[in-house]
Amino acid sequence: MADFHQVLTDHPRYWGERDLRSLHLLALVQEFGSTCLVARAEDGIRGYIFGFVTPDRTGYVHLIATREDSRGTGLGRRLYMAFAEAAERHGARQLKAITSIESTGSIAFLRSLGFNTEIVDDYNGPGQAMVVFHRDLPLNVS
Repeated sequence: MADFHQVLTDHPRYWGERDLRSLHLLALVQEFGSTCLVARAEDGIRGYIFGFVTPDRTGYVHLIATREDSRGTGLGRRLYMAFAEAAERHGARQLKAITSIESTGSIAFLRSLGFNTEIVDDYNGPGQAMVVFHRDLPLNVS
């Protein structure tokens, strides 16, 4: 719980001007703590990933973020690998994530991890298309 509150306190260091605090659901961490992971260093939390395994054995990534001073270091890739391993231990056979169409950095990152992409109209409500990503496990990327 302390990690969750620290992430919210440091929110701008992960998300800049975008206020995504409403997507940080404490209930997810409470219920799926074994698949909500943080990367710590001596100077604090460098990144985190919140996810869970669905009943159809899909490891769903709800949020992933790296601190501004940790981007480009491979931390996001390592967080995804750690999540994939945790999800597999919980029975997952595939991974799924979503992002907005405008999030070109996220789209490129997930494609580099071997995810297939599909734009789904009205995914997040009327007129709110999202990019939906899928890939099978294991996640074997360097």
